[in-house]
Amino acid sequence: MSTINIKSILSIILAKTAAYLSKHLFKGGTNFPGKIALKIDKNVLKTVCKGYKVILVTGTNGKTTTTSMIYNILNENKFDVITNNTGANLYTGIVACFISNFSFFKKRENAYAVIEVDEANVKFITEHITPEIITVTNLFRDQLDRYGEVYTTLNKILEGVRNAPSSKLILNGDESLLGKLNLNNPSMYYGFNVPINENTTLEINADAKFCKFCKAPYKYNFVTYNHLGDFYCPECDYKRPNLNYAVNKIFDLNPDNSSVLINNTEVFISQSGAYNIYNALTAFSVAKELNIDDSVIKTSLQSQESSFGRQEEIKIDNKDLKIILVKNPAGYNQALDTLSLNKDPFSAVFMLNDNYADGRDVSWIWDVDFEKISTLPIEDIFVSGLRMYDMAVRLKVCGLDPDKFILQEDYEALTEKIKTSSSNKIYILATYTAMINYRKYLHSKGYIKKLW
Repeated sequence: MSTINIKSILSIILAKTAAYLSKHLFKGGTNFPGKIALKIDKNVLKTVCKGYKVILVTGTNGKTTTTSMIYNILNENKFDVITNNTGANLYTGIVACFISNFSFFKKRENAYAVIEVDEANVKFITEHITPEIITVTNLFRDQLDRYGEVYTTLNKILEGVRNAPSSKLILNGDESLLGKLNLNNPSMYYGFNVPINENTTLEINADAKFCKFCKAPYKYNFVTYNHLGDFYCPECDYKRPNLNYAVNKIFDLNPDNSSVLINNTEVFISQSGAYNIYNALTAFSVAKELNIDDSVIKTSLQSQESSFGRQEEIKIDNKDLKIILVKNPAGYNQALDTLSLNKDPFSAVFMLNDNYADGRDVSWIWDVDFEKISTLPIEDIFVSGLRMYDMAVRLKVCGLDPDKFILQEDYEALTEKIKTSSSNKIYILATYTAMINYRKYLHSKGYIKKLW
């Protein structure tokens, strides 16, 4: 047994006990064991993270999928690696993850921990850990009642990064907020060298539209989505940094997957949407910084399975369901773009909750461009969640046919309606707690085998 103090030993034992009971009695509790551990030993993270090279993944959208992609690549490369794959990305959940993988009798050496971390919690982690790599995916408006505007989110992340000046930063170069950060950390950038379409102007509700130095409106050689893209300021010398890792060609982008050229390597990505190309590009960049061979990365990304409500595929009788987590305008618009790639008819379920983890303020749905799906061949339009009437109003205003609306908050009744849908292909677009709760229901009925 490694030498640790009695407070840490007690903290770990009680947390492991709580984790076991939470998992087997309550089917959850991914943060609770960490809370118990920290009550007893506020520095327990320093003890349980020893022996790990830590990779932190943060940003507004794409954290869970990107973390999963990096974890799978490292696992494919035969590294000893752990991750918080349930998305428990607060300080307490991360402590719980390390404790669950801690052994009193086996010392970890040269192991990796790929850890998703909430933007506001980076500073708590870097007080105790100096990561090998910190990667930031993007910065969008999200949970305005908690984060405020994107500059607040950026400052929360930077507060944590400054605790770890030797950590390597791998940043989204297409994100204008992440250039010229005036940090001592070594930094690498990734992004797109080619457009997804010919768009060079921002949507009216895009985030971060003005130069962070002189406040002039950005111009773009191309926009990928929201405010991401090849930006430059026409009034000062600020522009997108040089890219170390880049998408140089898009071979295919369809409702199920995509195929792209990253640097000089053709990569098949088993999940759809421009945002998943970004996720894969982030994972590719991290893997290359760890000197992993291209062939290993390709093999892993082409067999990447969906993770916990992120384009997760479920079978209910003869219906093929795909659950897509939506939590802010930028992510929702990308989900709608994925739906727009369909040429054949399909149905859709729109689930809107306003619990704390979703954000209490649901006015953000009016910044989502639902109008873009008003002409799609959607057969049945299911609406559910605690705020289903707000969602129904938004969908009606965007031009969808109210005669196709099926409003149902009860999960059992909703599922029975889905079984009788006109379509065999059904998308479920759900906010966080709606996704969590509906997955729990589907698990209780045997439609999902693995809850967490």
